[in-house]
Amino acid sequence: MPRTRTRRPRSLRLAAVASGSVLLAVAATGCNAAAKDDSSSAGAKGDGKSFTLVTPDSVGQNQFLKLAVDGVKAAAKAHDGTQKVYQSSDSASQQQNVQAAVDAAPDVVVLVGFEFADVVAQQAEAHPKQQFLMVDACTEKTFANVSCAVFREHEGVYLAGAEAGLLSENGKVGAVVVLDTGQFRRYSDPFAAGAKKVAAKASASTRFVGGQSPFDDSARAKEQANSLLAKGTDQIMAAAAAGNYGVFEAAKAKKAYAYGVDVNQCTAAPGTVVDNVIKKTDVAVQEGIEQVLAGKAGKTVSYGLKEGGISLTGLEDGVDASKCVIADHKDVLKKVEALRDQIVSGELTVDDPAAK
Repeated sequence: MPRTRTRRPRSLRLAAVASGSVLLAVAATGCNAAAKDDSSSAGAKGDGKSFTLVTPDSVGQNQFLKLAVDGVKAAAKAHDGTQKVYQSSDSASQQQNVQAAVDAAPDVVVLVGFEFADVVAQQAEAHPKQQFLMVDACTEKTFANVSCAVFREHEGVYLAGAEAGLLSENGKVGAVVVLDTGQFRRYSDPFAAGAKKVAAKASASTRFVGGQSPFDDSARAKEQANSLLAKGTDQIMAAAAAGNYGVFEAAKAKKAYAYGVDVNQCTAAPGTVVDNVIKKTDVAVQEGIEQVLAGKAGKTVSYGLKEGGISLTGLEDGVDASKCVIADHKDVLKKVEALRDQIVSGELTVDDPAAK
């Protein structure tokens, strides 16, 4: 999803937790932007490839962003090389960190999130020999040295919607989403479509967080969830980035159910979160780096159910220990698995709101 930055929904805020020395670099600008540089050598010789990851936010406990770090670490280990992670704190530090990464001239600069689209376009044109890998977003213009890995979140959301339709007691499902855009409607429209696929009489409603800080406003997300609950909604897709926890609180208080994004969020509210639409950022990062090194740069790779980049916690190994409600509904999972197979085979196509 949104990154939870799901940020991205801001699903995509990266986290940097690399081993090794940590130093703070405060750029000499009036913005007082802080950039954290986490570096480590993955190989004993340290004479392999080098990779630098730049995040749009600090990592903190953001599991989704930690996956991106895991992907860079894995790539460095595979090539007996080094990896460096720059954590950003705002738009100024994002640009500063990208510049620092380019100046260091690693084999690949990896960036996660739509925040970097413009600056990468500028840097790619100015430094045609530097390879860039964007994850969960891409530049508007195509560059020979910019590779992209994007996700078809709507396929997983459709399956979550099917779970909601099968589990709802009154057929009322809904979604709380950060913003009213095609990209973020990937977390609401397919959820409704999936529910209606298995329960023809199901109805769906969507609420948007909006406001000054849509990706980080748990209170506002909770309010929007409560507005759905007040109308009888008993299954809510939460794509509100950091605001998801507000949605979970609202659902728990009303004994309703919610669905998480990007990683397993069931542990945040056991008994309330049914399942999660997970995005395997680590897979996209590692595979994207390998493609660049193999001379296949400048391409965009889309990850969905078929490629294993999108899935549900309920469809992965370890679901019984996930603390997800869906673990107690094996019958529902069997029906959802059948829908997944239809999507993978091409028999069933899920409409993409972002493509309209």
